[in-house]
Amino acid sequence: MSEWAMKRFWKDATVEPSGPGFAVKLDGRGVKTPAKTPLIVPTEGLAEAVAAEWRAQDERVNPLTMPFTRMSNSALDKVATQRADVAEMLASYGDSDLLCYRADKPAALVKRQIDGWDPLLDWAAETYGARLEPRAGVMHQPQTPDALARLSREVHALDAFQLAAFHDLVSMSGSLVLALAVIRGHRDAEEAWRLSRIDETWQEEQWGVDEEAAEIVALKRNEFLHAARFYVLSTV
Repeated sequence: MSEWAMKRFWKDATVEPSGPGFAVKLDGRGVKTPAKTPLIVPTEGLAEAVAAEWRAQDERVNPLTMPFTRMSNSALDKVATQRADVAEMLASYGDSDLLCYRADKPAALVKRQIDGWDPLLDWAAETYGARLEPRAGVMHQPQTPDALARLSREVHALDAFQLAAFHDLVSMSGSLVLALAVIRGHRDAEEAWRLSRIDETWQEEQWGVDEEAAEIVALKRNEFLHAARFYVLSTV
């Protein structure tokens, strides 16, 4: 959205029904994405969140303060134009899911991973009939095609806006199962983020926290939590 660094020219941002969705308008004129696609989103709640970002702008538009607008742009300009490819890329995380790659020592870390991650693998098996098997070490070992196919169907069923949010949940956690648990309400986003960082938290406990790295982690956490909020708003 760098090309959107414009001066504010509107007095108000409003939401209006538009076909099967809702359009955001500035003084009655429809907003468009960077690719000139009309900014029409699937739910009124998401449209209101986008409109609120436009209302909150000062003299100049600051895209960094507009995460709902940015993700909506991405859904329309990037995901919708290649939805099947995006879904396939995200589904492929199931074959190297974070939750399946375990330490073999020390015992305390092994237990922490078992306690945190095994219930999620059990949930995926019970919910989708997809049993992913954990293994020690980091060398890739493929999961069964049937389990991967079952999880893939869930991903391909998501629409472009849901996939835009799901992309961040998967890529930032490294886990397809964890992201599915978030969007299905099995784990809240804060807990899911904590579970995705069991290994990193362990290392910090042993060696201390690097302040610069902690700042980056905090930004990623905020993006992860935002993706979860975007998913909910784009769905209900």
